[in-house]
Amino acid sequence: MQRRKFLKAGVAGAAAAATLATPAIAQDKRQWKMVTAWPKNLPGPGVAAQLLADRITTLSGGRIEVKLYAAGEIVPGPGVFDAVSEGTAELYHAVPAYWGSKSKGILLFGSQPFGLRADEQFGWMQHGGGQALYDEMYGRFGVKPFLCGNSGPQWAGWFRNEINSVEDLKGLKFRTTGLASEMATKMGMAAEAMGGPPMFQALQTGALDAGEFIGPWTDSALGFYQVAKNYYWPGVGEPSSAEECGVNAKAYEELPADLQQVVSLACESLYNPVWTEYTTKHAQSLKTLVSEHGVNVRKLPDDVIVAMGKAAEEVVDELRQNDDELVKRITESYISYRDLVGGYMTYADNGQMNARASVMGY
Repeated sequence: MQRRKFLKAGVAGAAAAATLATPAIAQDKRQWKMVTAWPKNLPGPGVAAQLLADRITTLSGGRIEVKLYAAGEIVPGPGVFDAVSEGTAELYHAVPAYWGSKSKGILLFGSQPFGLRADEQFGWMQHGGGQALYDEMYGRFGVKPFLCGNSGPQWAGWFRNEINSVEDLKGLKFRTTGLASEMATKMGMAAEAMGGPPMFQALQTGALDAGEFIGPWTDSALGFYQVAKNYYWPGVGEPSSAEECGVNAKAYEELPADLQQVVSLACESLYNPVWTEYTTKHAQSLKTLVSEHGVNVRKLPDDVIVAMGKAAEEVVDELRQNDDELVKRITESYISYRDLVGGYMTYADNGQMNARASVMGY
């Protein structure tokens, strides 16, 4: 009899515990909205955004369930930063190059003309003091930022006509973003910022003479080869372009420590997979663009590259003289890391790549 009473008490106790535990489990679940600057599943950034949403959901064991909303579903692509800053959504996926109107210092966290490669950009964040400055700048707007991918070297762009000299760029209506747009302006170009689909329409109608977006994988999906056949390299305006996840700072701070780590590590763990997928798909897509779509791959003339380099130096010098003390600190940190690692690359990666090219031809 005593054993039966014990078993009954145990069952009753377990049921009571389950009843008490259920609300606690429910309370530990969060449904987060991710707004993006991209069409849904756009090859490259749209794919990467969905990967990040899925990874946060999986790594959190469903305690953070992230639902992705493409550009225009809740807010337009250019509005995702403000949507997260104001709490309309918990996080966004975009690139720092879109937020220069908020502070010029933000642009350095995405790409810099003649600047850091994808691995160097991540190295600056992780080992060169970049993340602390990144946090400080975005903290002004109530956003906690993370790098979560990189498209690698971008291309100089799609041109309706051939470029033979610096003079051919004067007055050219050209789509680009970030610090690359400031470099283009100093070259006498009329730089315009717009998304990928509007860029196609503008090239088609003649509202643009040329434009760059990302690289062969994404660019081919958007069909730029249909309206401009000259595809120029190297993309010195953006030697790499980091993708970022911005999280509403209040929502992030309210997370328990383990879920903060989930968000951080989900972003960090995707940086290399996203970058290497871009590299692989860019290489595959370039072959298709040339062999099936008649694209002319052309190198920018040397005098154009030199002129772009001088313009890029002016852009960075202006950042060093910015009225905002934080922008100055970000710029000096970037320059210091660029020069440190760039000097080493002469003997390391650059040396190896030059040696391979001299023997293998690539």
